[in-house]
Amino acid sequence: SQDNPTSQTVWIFSGSSTVRGSGSNAIRTASGGTTHLFQDSWDWLNSSSANSGQMFIANSPSNANLSLSPLFSSSNTSDIESVRVRTTGVWGAGSPFANNATNTPTITIGSGSRTISHIFMDDDSLSPDDMGIRVSGSSLSFSQGASSAWVGAGLIDKPIGDFFAGTYNSQGPSFTSLAGMRVTINSAIIPEPEEYALVFGLFALGFVFFHRRWQKKRKVAATS
Repeated sequence: SQDNPTSQTVWIFSGSSTVRGSGSNAIRTASGGTTHLFQDSWDWLNSSSANSGQMFIANSPSNANLSLSPLFSSSNTSDIESVRVRTTGVWGAGSPFANNATNTPTITIGSGSRTISHIFMDDDSLSPDDMGIRVSGSSLSFSQGASSAWVGAGLIDKPIGDFFAGTYNSQGPSFTSLAGMRVTINSAIIPEPEEYALVFGLFALGFVFFHRRWQKKRKVAATS
């Protein structure tokens, strides 16, 4: 979703599933640059938009690993709550996206856990575009039947105007069930806390103004 309209987007992760892929599979680090369909990258097969699974409208990436930075410099709970409140305004109360707006995006498969450090993107002019995730440290291996879950949020240096808004569905990757993955690109602005403060400040200023006028009218009425 949109954060800074000229340079950044917010990415919020939510979900859990069971690994369906068999054999030797792993989510790679950022050094694993190219598409590896159904392992840690996947095609978007259909979309709610009329763009046939094409996700990128501008500045189309080619086998790019875009760094996913934390929303905050620390796990400050007041900052996290601020983002949760702001994202509730975009996705609605009780949304798993708002609830999962924690600082560091993390994927856990079985007993292993890694920070999601990059978003992989590749524009494919002949078929639905490719997207995936990459992890920090070392690759995260997974095997069939293990439980998987992902949660958290981060920022990438790519503006919302580079994407077609809509919901995209995929039958991959292998660390999910056959139900696959869903990505929703929401162009609504997540308001900054200062904007709430400005609105509240204007409301308070208006309250003081009308309260004083009301008091003056009472005094005039009492003297007359």
